[in-house]
This record gives sequence, structure tokens and C-alpha cells, in this order.
Amino acid sequence: MSTDIPAADTPPVTSAGAVVLEPPLLRAPSAIRAWQLLAAGACVAGMGLVVAAADASVLPASSPIDAPGRWGAALAIGLAVGFAGYLAGLLVLRRHALPVAAVLAVSAAVQLAPLAGPTLLSTDGWTYWMYARVATEHGGNPYGDPPSAYPDDVAYGAMGSSWRDTTSLYGPLFTLGSELEARIAGEDPDRAAWLFRLAAALAAIGTAALVATYAARPAFAAAFVGWNPLLALHFGGGGHNDAVMMLLVVGALALAARSRPNLAGIAWVTAIGVKWVAAAFLALWALDRVRRREPLGLWGLAAGIAGVVSVATARYGTTWLEAFAGLSSQARRTGSIGLSKWLADAGLGHRAILVAIGLASLAAFAWLAREAWHGRRRLGVSGSVAALGQGWLNPWYASWGVSLSAGDEDRLAWVLAVGLTALLLLDVVPR
Repeated sequence: MSTDIPAADTPPVTSAGAVVLEPPLLRAPSAIRAWQLLAAGACVAGMGLVVAAADASVLPASSPIDAPGRWGAALAIGLAVGFAGYLAGLLVLRRHALPVAAVLAVSAAVQLAPLAGPTLLSTDGWTYWMYARVATEHGGNPYGDPPSAYPDDVAYGAMGSSWRDTTSLYGPLFTLGSELEARIAGEDPDRAAWLFRLAAALAAIGTAALVATYAARPAFAAAFVGWNPLLALHFGGGGHNDAVMMLLVVGALALAARSRPNLAGIAWVTAIGVKWVAAAFLALWALDRVRRREPLGLWGLAAGIAGVVSVATARYGTTWLEAFAGLSSQARRTGSIGLSKWLADAGLGHRAILVAIGLASLAAFAWLAREAWHGRRRLGVSGSVAALGQGWLNPWYASWGVSLSAGDEDRLAWVLAVGLTALLLLDVVPR
């Protein structure tokens, strides 16, 4: 039987340095192709049904989506069909490859489908818009002036109410990009949210394409990201900036795999300039590279840091550094889903929950650092663990583990990422 991977004298090796002990991918016979088509069709059809049901909802930007009448059942069915297609597709593509171009075409259909409907499950897109308008329309500083200083702004009523008295916690590069988006959107809330959603959906598709360039199973890796219904709902549906961050993180990994460490270093710093959590993944990646005596791209890292600091300071002064202080208060928040909820159900108080999460996070990072030092980078596991370790587990945080697990040959990473996807999809439907 012919194979998609040329024979070699030594076993294939992943980008993390782990030897792949499984048999190579096989060319799919006609029956397997039928299963692949069925899985792809389920992913697209399920997402279409969810978007249609959400469009019938009175408040689709709320979580969960309370679709009226039979639309509620349609929403649940669409989620079940979409996730079943995603899981079936991964199981088949893990052993029987499709052309990556075909997988990416399905990815585009899944990730772009929510753009045909309303903003879903979150008002964060309007919050980004408001922070940008503080600078573009009012001449203020989003890192020093809270939105509540401009209560008459068109974005103020649309943004999340819990952020109105809070200055921006996002990286300065994302805020700069948001300013451009705000100028294009003008005074139109729907256009503003849609532009953020479009950028996030395109970033998710780009991540699927990039991860396929260095994964041992390119089609599987592309589908792992691109066919994921949770990512579609929260990126094409919600417009969250984690999509852009993960595109840059995966881009850094792809560049490093192609022996471009300095460009990878610039990509890493740019990702951190969008959202700070990327620094944790950089630390584990760097530890693994040092242990293997592979170049870190220090010139690229230095150039990236100098560029980000210069641009951010020129635009926002040194006030943007205060976003780091705001992260501590964000870390102390707890939500209605995830580890904080489970600990609260077990009878722990707020302070005990924070201590437990902090200790668990330190222990997890120490274990992951030890794994990296011993040649097992496990970035996929780190992404899911980092998401679970948040006091406030936002569903789109699952993208960290999904995006990083796609290129790993790590069953634990796959199980955690898919399991977290399934868990957080339940948050879409009222219970």
C-alpha cells in the first residue's frame, strides 16, 4: 500500500523532538473518503444550524444562547452534529490523510459561517471598540482613561458593563490594531463587531494552515484547529483577540521549524504584544530550545521587544505598562464555569479558591518546565492547563490548547483539548 509519507531509515520526529512511534498515515480508500466527507459535512451543517438558531434568539451575544421554541432544540442539535463531525473527522484523519487544501476549504466554511449571523456569546468586540475609541475619538489613553469617562460614546452602551470602569488590559499592539478597526467602523456597532469577527475567523483559518506546515500529520493538524466548532462560535461569532494571538504563536513555531529563529523571536514578541499569556508558552518553548542547544533567536526577540516598547510608548506613553498591574485583579476574578466553580461547589471560599488555583498553576508549570527540560515540550498540554487555571474560564481560552495541540504528537494534549472543547460547548445551550 502506498503512503503519503516517504519511507525513511529513521522514525519521523516532531517539531518538539519526540519520535513518532505510530505507523505512517495511509492513503484513504474510497470507504474512508466517504467518512471524511460525512464528517466534513456534519461540521459545516452543524455550524449552519447553530448560526440560524442564534439568529432567532433575542440576545445572541449573551451566554448561553436562549433560542426560542424549536430553535432551542435546533441549537442543541447543531452543536451535537458539529462536534460529532469534528470528532469523527479527527479520528479518521489521524490515520488516513486528505489533501491539506481540502481540509482548509472545510475549515474556511466552518470558521466563516458565523459571520452570516449575529455577534455570539460575548460583547468583547464592542469592548475592544470602546477602548480604541477612547484614543481615536476622544484623544484619551485606553490604558489610563476608563470608558466610563466617556459615557455618551456610541460604544459605551454596547460594551460589557463589567469593563466600563476598567482601563485596557490588552497588549499595545492589539490596541493599536483596534484603533485602525475603529476608524473603519465609524459609528456603526454592527460593523465594528463584524470587523473584529472577520479578523478572528481569518486568524483561525491561518492558524490551521500554519500548523499543517510543521505537524507530522498535516491534514489532522489543520482539521484539529479549523474544524473546531467552539473556535468558530467564539472567533467568527465573537471576535476574540485570542485568535490573533494564537496565529502569531503558531507562526513562531512554524518559523522555528523552518530554522528561522530570529523571525520566530519577532513573532513571539508580537504575540505577547497582543495578549500577555503568550509569554508563558514562550518560556516553555525557550526552555526546550536551550536544553536542545538550538538557537533562541535572541536578536529577533531583542528587536521585537525594542519595536513593541518603542511603538507602544510613542503612542501611549508609559501608561501602557499599567496593564500589567491590572492583570493581578483579573487573576483574582472567579466565574461560573471551570476550576473556580468546581472548587466553590466543593465548599471552598473565594480566598481558598484563589490559593488553590495559584498553587495548582505553579505545580503545573513546574511539571511542564521539567518535561520541557527532558525533551518533552508539551505546549499543547500547557495551553489547556493554562486555560483551566484561570479563575474565570472564558470558553475561547480553549483555543490555546487546541492550537498548540494540533501540531504535537501528544495524546494527552489531544484529549485535553478535545475534552475542553466538549465541556465549553455546553455553555452555549441553556441548562
